[in-house]
Parts: sequence; C-alpha cells; structure tokens
Amino acid sequence: MIYKIRVGLKDNPYTIAIGHGILGDFPRHLRGLGLGKDAVIISHPSIERLYGALLSAALKKAGYTVKVLNVPEGEKSKSAACALRLLDKISAYDVDRKVFIIALGGGVVGDLAGFVAAVYKRGVPYVQVPTTLLAQIDSSIGGKTAIDLATGKNLVGAFHQPRLVFTDTRVLKTLSQRQVRNGLAEAVKYGIIGDVKLFNYIEANHRKFLKNDIHVLNFIVRRCAQIKARIVAADEKETKGLRTVLNFGHTVGHAVEAAGRYDQYHHGESVGLGMRVAARISVSMGLLAEPPEHRINQLISSVGLPEKIVGVRLAKILDLMRHDKKFTAGHNRFVLAKKIGQVTVINDIPATIITQAIQAYLI
Repeated sequence: MIYKIRVGLKDNPYTIAIGHGILGDFPRHLRGLGLGKDAVIISHPSIERLYGALLSAALKKAGYTVKVLNVPEGEKSKSAACALRLLDKISAYDVDRKVFIIALGGGVVGDLAGFVAAVYKRGVPYVQVPTTLLAQIDSSIGGKTAIDLATGKNLVGAFHQPRLVFTDTRVLKTLSQRQVRNGLAEAVKYGIIGDVKLFNYIEANHRKFLKNDIHVLNFIVRRCAQIKARIVAADEKETKGLRTVLNFGHTVGHAVEAAGRYDQYHHGESVGLGMRVAARISVSMGLLAEPPEHRINQLISSVGLPEKIVGVRLAKILDLMRHDKKFTAGHNRFVLAKKIGQVTVINDIPATIITQAIQAYLI
C-alpha cells in the first residue's frame, strides 16, 4: 500500500509517496511528471551498493538510461568543489539527452543533488528517494537545496522543488541506531512546533520505533511528512514567517554542527542540543514553563541523543551563529516554545540569555 501526501504549492505541486518495500515500483510513479528518459542517480557508495542495482534495473526495464554518480559520505560532500565535479560529469554525459536527477540517499545527498539540479542549465527536474529517517521526514520535502561554506552550513543554495518524493520505509532497517536517533530528533521537533499528539506518541512509542516496529515507524514518517508538507505549502520560500518554525533548534544546532567540523555531531544530534538550548531560552524569556522544558529534555534524552555539548568552544558557537542566515544586520532571531505543540518567533534576544542557555549545556 502506498500512502500519498500532496504538497499543494501553486506553481510546483508534487506528491510524497510513502510505502514499505516499494522501491522496485519507482518507475511507475515517474509517469506524467514531464521528465526525460535519461536518469542521473546521485548517491554515495554504501547506499548505491544496497539499493542502486535495484533502482537502476527497474529504471532500465522501464526504458530509462541510467548514470550513477557517487560522492563521499558525510557533510563535507556538500561543498562547491564536489558540486562542480558533479556538474562537469553530468555535462559530459548530457549529449543528445534529456536528463533528470535522482537523489538516492540521506540529507546530504538530497541537499547536494537538489542544488546541482537547481543550477545545471538553470534548473533541471529531480526526484528525491530518501534513505535515512531524517531525509524521509524532513530534508527531502520542501525544495531547500544547498551546499556549505567554511563560515557556515547551507549558505549557498536555492529553492528548487522536486517533482516527486518517493519514500520506502523498508530501507530504514539498514540504518545504524545512531542514524535512527539522528532522524528522531526532527520528529521530536515536529511535535514541539505544532503537534502535541505526535510528541505524546513518540514519548509512548520511541522504544518500539528504535526496535524497527513497522507500524510505529510508518505512522511517524507519515505524520511528520504531513506536517512538513502543510507548512511548505503555506510558505514555500519562507517569506511569510510560517516556514520559519521548522528552524526550532537549528540556530544553535547548525553552529554546534559546524563547530564540530561536521563529524563530531551528526545533524540530528546537533538539532537535539539546539532544541535543549532553545527550550532553556524559552524559559528564560518567560514563554515556557519549566515542566514542559523538562519533558522536552527527557524525550531528547530518552531517544538517545546527546545531553551536553562536549569539546566545542562557546566562542566558536557564538561566532558561527553570527553567520547564520537567520541572523541579519546584527539582529538575531530564534524559534522559541510557548508550550509543547506551539512555538513563536522572537527577534533580538539579549546576548546574555543566549550565552547562558548555551553554557547550561556546555562542557
């Protein structure tokens, strides 16, 4: 059974197709999308070994040509050098062809492949086939594509919506526990920003999720995708302030991730730490009571995410935050919690409150 969610954008609507064990059925869902017949799959070696042959065989059987381009694993692949290498290879392949790009992988591959699709020939179609929990519930949806700079994460990018997000939850069984917990951080975020029932469900069922319970897994993936699709449809390019709520925990989280050189902390781990800091700021600003802050921290700990920021200097975190795209003209902006299931956006929080909140979790 395939569950479909429509991302109802005015100009670039598309479908999120979610199922269990559906990867071999992928080509059928490409029909009617206006794609060419020449597929360029961007992936990395371990994912390509697991699923590349199945996907390529299905595409070839359906009449597509297939070119596979692998990039190294990890955030460091989201670089200008890596993007340019991919563009050169795609250009060399793209002779008398009509190419489209398939992002087969997690958040890094999705961001990078989407960016390459956005800039090659001023935009070619692409499809997301996310293979990590984090990508399935968050980064593959919404059309934010980007590469990183030395000064910060996602500083060079474009909005470029996929034609389809094709999510097979069976692939999650090959993830390590660390990768699963990494994705659960974003699921917890969705509960905090707008769905207290989801937060309660994760509290009650996270142990089943970590044991790969199919029903719990499918419910959380579908619910998070629904929330993301609704927010993106209401504010595609973050011009109305509605999509900003998705950044809960990301302001400090991105800085921690970059300060650790993208290998000390994974993205979800950094976001978990960022959510702890955001909750502490929320309490300091008089927006959030301490009992819900305790629940937030307890759930982040229960799913196995870090409790403290270790081995990263405060000065480095603060410096990287100043380069964050959410900070403009010297003004900071944070998504803060009013209660579980409701957040607000606050500008110009006193620096002492921010610093004290980070120090509360810094070792």
